[in-house]
Amino acid sequence: MPVLSPTSSQTWTDERIELLKQHFEAGLSCREIAADIGVSRNAVIGKLSRLNLTRGRTIDERKVQDRGSAPSRTSRTVPRLQYEMLVTIYGETGAPMAAGPIDDANRCSLLELAEKRCRWPISTPGADDFCFCGNSAPDGQSYCAGHSRLAYRPNSARVMRG
Repeated sequence: MPVLSPTSSQTWTDERIELLKQHFEAGLSCREIAADIGVSRNAVIGKLSRLNLTRGRTIDERKVQDRGSAPSRTSRTVPRLQYEMLVTIYGETGAPMAAGPIDDANRCSLLELAEKRCRWPISTPGADDFCFCGNSAPDGQSYCAGHSRLAYRPNSARVMRG
């Protein structure tokens, strides 16, 4: 921060502070006060704050009003694409989750993965037996139906845990 020399002018002289208070009492905006005094709008806002000059409500009134007007939290909805995918996998959303083994006959390496193959990783990356599921994945999805059951939970399952 530069040090002001005795010859340089101060930003907030007693005269400017008096003008600031007069303009503030008159109801001028911070922009109008700044233009008249010859300082930036942010300087006016900062000085008003340091002088504890506020308009309208007191701090206590703001806290009470802000608490009362806070919007109630709405439950998160499942995005449309995920909803459509869940309907594809489970049929109707009220239907129970299908359980069953996931076929492991189509496992493949990263180089063998194609657009419509399941990308579910099997084992730990870097391990000798690391591979991907490789089963056929429905159009536009990353996983087969079995791994989609694991990756995407229907909304009702989330509510039961809550």
